[in-house]
Amino acid sequence: MKHIKTDILVIGAGSGGLSVAAGAAQMGASVVLLEGHEMGGDCLNFGCVPSKALIATGKAAYGQKNSAQFGVADAAGVVDYAAAKDHVADVIATIAPMDSQERFEGFGINVIREFGKFISHDEVQAGDTVIKARRIVIATGSSPLVPPIPGLDTVPYETNETLFLLREAPEHLLIIGGGPIGMEMAQAHIRMGCKVTVIEGAKALGKDDPELAEVVLSSLKDEGVEIAEDALAAEIRGQAGAIEVEVQDGRIFKGSHLLMAVGRKANTDKLDLEVGNVEPSRNGIKVDEGLRTTNKKVYAIGDVAGGLQFTHVAGYHAGVIIRSMLFGLPSKAKTSHIPWATYTDPELSQVGMTEAEAKEKYGDSLEVVRFDYSHNDRAIAERKTKGFIKLMVVKGRPVGASIVGYQAGELINLWALALANKMKMSQIAAMVAPYPTIGEINKRAAGAYFTPRLFESDMVKRVVGFVQRFVP
Repeated sequence: MKHIKTDILVIGAGSGGLSVAAGAAQMGASVVLLEGHEMGGDCLNFGCVPSKALIATGKAAYGQKNSAQFGVADAAGVVDYAAAKDHVADVIATIAPMDSQERFEGFGINVIREFGKFISHDEVQAGDTVIKARRIVIATGSSPLVPPIPGLDTVPYETNETLFLLREAPEHLLIIGGGPIGMEMAQAHIRMGCKVTVIEGAKALGKDDPELAEVVLSSLKDEGVEIAEDALAAEIRGQAGAIEVEVQDGRIFKGSHLLMAVGRKANTDKLDLEVGNVEPSRNGIKVDEGLRTTNKKVYAIGDVAGGLQFTHVAGYHAGVIIRSMLFGLPSKAKTSHIPWATYTDPELSQVGMTEAEAKEKYGDSLEVVRFDYSHNDRAIAERKTKGFIKLMVVKGRPVGASIVGYQAGELINLWALALANKMKMSQIAAMVAPYPTIGEINKRAAGAYFTPRLFESDMVKRVVGFVQRFVP
């Protein structure tokens, strides 16, 4: 065995692990980085990047088929599925150098391409190397959750880790799971010419505001996606090209391919956590507000920390623990300012509290402000008027924002900034947005908050009347 010592040991080279490793190394710490699978983790290789690339293919095909509204003749929009997957691979390859072993070795990081496991509270073995570290960061991410549905082990199925390797288009794609991954892939494939059925045990997009989710779901249904809700899978049978899913109420759905998209599970199996005095939790690893585990030398970040499972959360976690590990300063992870987006068309985004959550907490102190895309001139020009923004405001400060519509994932950034910095609605309203932009929706929504205060106020009218009568 080879023995080495380091200041920081990072287990996992996904978004969070790479951010910690690069930041720590560039600020003077010695760093060892372990990765037994792909550099860049799930997001680059199997998640965010390939899914958005495939969504772009579907968008291009849909645009060709629906261009007459702009004075351009509709076209067939025929997709070469294998070529679309070449596009996905090219996008991954273009981004991959930023996450490569060579780049991180250039920062002075010792990159070891092995999985790691604890052999003591401050030692991890990776292949034939034992690393003793002052601080250890677990950033091993998550993998597709595959529930033990009777018969599933007898039929071929895809997950996000295999879907992007398919070279032939599914004739009829069955998707078990109506969350963001399921709905994004459903729309991408219906636009590429496949038949698609989504089978959801509860409510599709059930973690989002139901009023906004319904806008997305109705759009997908209009495009031809079959969405079966309250349809808990009870049995799966068949063979490649002919798969059946029977749900608890007896309904049977037939298709050629099956995609499992029911959720994620933390990657902890290979770590031997108990040897490292690290306590697991139901969703991953138990951590405190500073993302420390029950072993105070060990931190857990990203999906494995058991909270929100988004790439940008892992990156945020990296910043939290670097403050603590490198500078010895107190630092806590929060979730109230963390946004998320579902990249369907229309998009769906959220930051802070939903309307239901805000009503439960603030009661009558809550004001809900809305502004429709149909009143935005750029949206009208782009034929993207479906959607609206909903703001939850308490005592002049936003506590949540929900957006459904064109570029909702971009629009939510402003409200994430506002919540992170405890900004007031007056500060948003003071912003000048260029005309005509989709971004004006945010300013107009803030303006809608002040409209009754200015134009429906007897006091304002009395002041204006006084000034006009007596001030020269």
